[in-house]
Amino acid sequence: MATFDEIQIAFFFVNSDEYGMNRALLCLDNGEMGEIYYRSENGDLNELDEDEFDCDHFIEIPHKNDLDLGQRLVSEFVDTQMPDELDRVRQIFSYRGAYRRFKDFLECRGLLQNWYDFENQREEEALREWCRENEIKLKSA
Repeated sequence: MATFDEIQIAFFFVNSDEYGMNRALLCLDNGEMGEIYYRSENGDLNELDEDEFDCDHFIEIPHKNDLDLGQRLVSEFVDTQMPDELDRVRQIFSYRGAYRRFKDFLECRGLLQNWYDFENQREEEALREWCRENEIKLKSA
């Protein structure tokens, strides 16, 4: 049985690169949820090859995009922290490189740490909900 911390570490790994570049699979064999296997398209980490991957039933750890934690999260943050800037933030997100520009915008307003705290809290809530929806039983840390 995996702990939430282990699943969260796998979630961070999946999200540490572009969508689809890193994968983590939680093995569900024998009703036991335990081992997490990792693969990176950019490196030499590949626990999913036939020699090392020994699991018939598994679930893929989601990317934050799978949990709808992109622009919805930004909108929620802007609505609560700086509602007068909604038009400016929409403009930021109409071009490539929006997250970098959004973070620069927040830093200029002294809100970057607030964003990181908010994002971390919402990601944890969404990941815990994903565990519940997928009936993943977690052991205590």
